[in-house]
Amino acid sequence: MAAATTIVNAKVFDGTGSRDLTSVRFTDGLITECSAASAARAGDEVIDARGGTVLPGLIDAHVHLVPGAPAQSLIFGVTTVLDMFSTPDLVAGAREQARSRPDVADVRSSGVGATAPGGHPSMMYAPFPTVTDAAQADRFVADRIAAGSDYLKIVSGTGGLWPWLDSETIEALVTAAHDRGLVVVAHVSSTAGVEEVVSAGVDVVAHVPASTELDQALVERIAEAGIAVGPTLVTIENTLGAAGGAAVAGDPRLAEMLGDASTRRLTSGAPGWPGREMPPYSRAEDNVRRLADAGVTLLAGTDAPNPGTVFGASLHRELELLVRCGISPARALAAATTEPARVFGLPDRGHIAVGQRADLVLVSGDPLTDITETRAIERIWRAGTACDRRAFVASAAEAEQLDAFDAQVANAVATLRGRYLGIDGNYAFNRPDLGGAHGPLRDPDSADE
Repeated sequence: MAAATTIVNAKVFDGTGSRDLTSVRFTDGLITECSAASAARAGDEVIDARGGTVLPGLIDAHVHLVPGAPAQSLIFGVTTVLDMFSTPDLVAGAREQARSRPDVADVRSSGVGATAPGGHPSMMYAPFPTVTDAAQADRFVADRIAAGSDYLKIVSGTGGLWPWLDSETIEALVTAAHDRGLVVVAHVSSTAGVEEVVSAGVDVVAHVPASTELDQALVERIAEAGIAVGPTLVTIENTLGAAGGAAVAGDPRLAEMLGDASTRRLTSGAPGWPGREMPPYSRAEDNVRRLADAGVTLLAGTDAPNPGTVFGASLHRELELLVRCGISPARALAAATTEPARVFGLPDRGHIAVGQRADLVLVSGDPLTDITETRAIERIWRAGTACDRRAFVASAAEAEQLDAFDAQVANAVATLRGRYLGIDGNYAFNRPDLGGAHGPLRDPDSADE
């Protein structure tokens, strides 16, 4: 048995709120004691928090894997990442790292999501299995389970730029997934897309629209159905021209663990939609505020590596943006701990309690009074193993990640511009040769995944 570690003189956020605890003890990867007095015993490694706060390891509920992503996530306190569409080779590599190495975040994944042939996000990846109609839904879901997917991702509401799934096919996919016990996550980019997937009975809506205001009746339907929403505000603000990435890079508490290349990515902005006036980012926050006021479960996710985001670091910005929408810091923290653990069926994490994985983050301040204090990280433990926060920058993992990201984004931007603009600069919504043969544009709000 490994020597135990005990944190003393701490505030403790257990995943739902602050408790009358000051000490957390863990050994062999699990929390063994939480107490109001010191839980330290002879032979323990004792960590004096000096009034700082212990949090459950953070969960980023929306990423897309590239090599190196789990390693960079961990140095910012993200101990679990939920991948929302990646190819089998990327997922297999990340899973193997998570099993064999303590210096990377744990990984869960949808694997390949369900989209139409030529549909979003085919511009990001080599060819992958797609769905043409409802009759193929059952086989597609069975294949995803055989490939090891932990939940199902469906791409909806991106009509006009690429082919998209019809409502009957989406409903068939949801039924097939639920019959097999899978949680269903749906990408949306418009209010019409939200309506479509809510009617289909999905469990999680990824993204919020910024083009129009969410109807209150629809918001109430989401709340009544118990559907969770992962807004990914940090990607939406960058896509719509706000300087969110620069705000991350400009915070010294985060910048000290960013290499030069990651800092440039944060400050370079997003490609946007060429030739089209963008909606105001404030509308996205207004829609989140409506959802929060109705009691909808919110999940914190970044949609990294979209332009203007960095794995791990950008989750702290997402927490700040959620609080800006009017929710309490405790609710924002739950959106990155207990809520994703509950929604995605991860009962061993997201809380600080006896028997839970020792995924822990110690920060020097109090995020329950100032949410940005999540950035003041003192120590991180993943399954009880301390993280060397300086190991990622200038490592082989960072170089591999940056090369993969650059290639992926270059391909996406080229495809996006080619499909969105015609030869003479006119919009290509209805040009079959440019991929616009499926009807008028349905208000895409972002270039995310």
